[in-house]
Amino acid sequence: MEVIVAVSPPATTAAGSLRCYPPHLHSRRSVLRGSLSPVFLPFRSHPWLPRLVAMAKPNWSCHTPHRVPGVLSKALHDASKVMLASGAAALVLLHSASASAVAETFTITFPGSQIGEVNAVQRTLVEAWGIVRETYVDPSFNNQDWDLKLQEVLGETLSLKTSEAAYSKIRTMLATLGDPFTRIVSPQEYASFRINNEGALEGVGLLIGSDRDSGRLVVLSPIEGGPAQRAGILTGDELVQIDDVALAGMNNEDVATRLRGRAGTSVTLKVRRARNGPTVSTAAELTEITLQRETILLSPVYSAVIHHVSPSGQEIKTGYVRLSAFSQNAAVDMEKAVSELEESGVDSYILDLRNNPGGLVKAGLDVAQMWLDGNETLVNTIDRNGFTQPINLVNGHALTRDPLVVLVNEGSASASEILAGALHDNGRAVLVGTKTYGKGKIQSVTELRDGSALFVTVAKYLSPALHQIDHVGIAPDVKCSPDEVLPISMSGGGASTQVPTLDSDSCIITAEHQLDLH
Repeated sequence: MEVIVAVSPPATTAAGSLRCYPPHLHSRRSVLRGSLSPVFLPFRSHPWLPRLVAMAKPNWSCHTPHRVPGVLSKALHDASKVMLASGAAALVLLHSASASAVAETFTITFPGSQIGEVNAVQRTLVEAWGIVRETYVDPSFNNQDWDLKLQEVLGETLSLKTSEAAYSKIRTMLATLGDPFTRIVSPQEYASFRINNEGALEGVGLLIGSDRDSGRLVVLSPIEGGPAQRAGILTGDELVQIDDVALAGMNNEDVATRLRGRAGTSVTLKVRRARNGPTVSTAAELTEITLQRETILLSPVYSAVIHHVSPSGQEIKTGYVRLSAFSQNAAVDMEKAVSELEESGVDSYILDLRNNPGGLVKAGLDVAQMWLDGNETLVNTIDRNGFTQPINLVNGHALTRDPLVVLVNEGSASASEILAGALHDNGRAVLVGTKTYGKGKIQSVTELRDGSALFVTVAKYLSPALHQIDHVGIAPDVKCSPDEVLPISMSGGGASTQVPTLDSDSCIITAEHQLDLH
């Protein structure tokens, strides 16, 4: 059923109205329509009319009914009498019938906020509510009446004065689902999410963070080959000013936003060179650097060759690949890394998924296919109706059949667990490390009309052998827990000077023992 849900701008007779147009009973989408462009939402067939009628409270504003010639179902005609008798809302009945379905239109009016910014968030609230209603994995919505929840939350927004307060109501509504992964994020947070998943940004190529002791904004790493690295900015340098804006007290996200911008534009930084101990910036100590922004490619893949000598004196090579995130370019970069390692003559592989929080499910499945042959099951999904559906490889051809060990820990989550489960349950890899995070849920991400984004859990998943992952995790075959997982920058093609640090990682040494390299 196609349903158009709209929250109108403030008006004199009624500040907002919720409109539903079911033009064709066989359609399955909805549109949130207001003064801006329509936004399409999924909408399943549902006995929606009683719910909407129930939302029309007696104290809500009333329009004079307007009728347009057409054919109405008896149920809708009777419902219109009830609504108009209660003085709750106007019922606008429009157009025609076809051989297969009756098309009707009606309007339920509710008191929207007279404050423009709050009214705008009310639209976002209805939009988010609709997406959750039609796609959330738990059709009981954590054992609550989700339609009634919309009525309650809309009522709570009427007395609010700011958009921030109204957004908090959306977050509170979503929190009642009991699922921390179903959430709304701000436009700024969504921009960062897109950068991480798209694997590219327009900026100067700096990874920044706050110093734990002093709180100063420092360079964690300049991205290899980027404008900042070419200009000589180093790890540990402090960022003091961007253009004419001092950065004292500014959070990391705001600073990152100022550094980003359209490729070809310029930005001027004032930087204090790294030194030990707390210091105070003075004008004489600052270095001013003007950089031109570029498109920066962020590779989530780091690869290296670990060399060994066998007791007989023969050289043995192990390909080490660390995958830090499942972004859009993860599979392409992984294929390139494995192909280069194959050309270098490696005899075995270590795939490091430690502290990889996940990302795009498709990227995880694409990477899994590079290591498997045949028609193996990669993962099993469970939809909102409880149906289990396997996702299988079709005529797969692995890039390599060399022995493989996968490193995991408590920071390996989501798509990392899909990949680890696929390789383990199909007998392709030995798992070394600690138990994984245990996130067996899949989210959809929808950009909302105001630039924010809604994450909604739409499915659960099990490993190929139907092992539960959510809240359980995947246990390794061999336990190993190093003191620290050494960071390797997501710059694409790490320098060879990083390789010696791999030899001091106890879990990599354990993996090498599993590959019989010692």
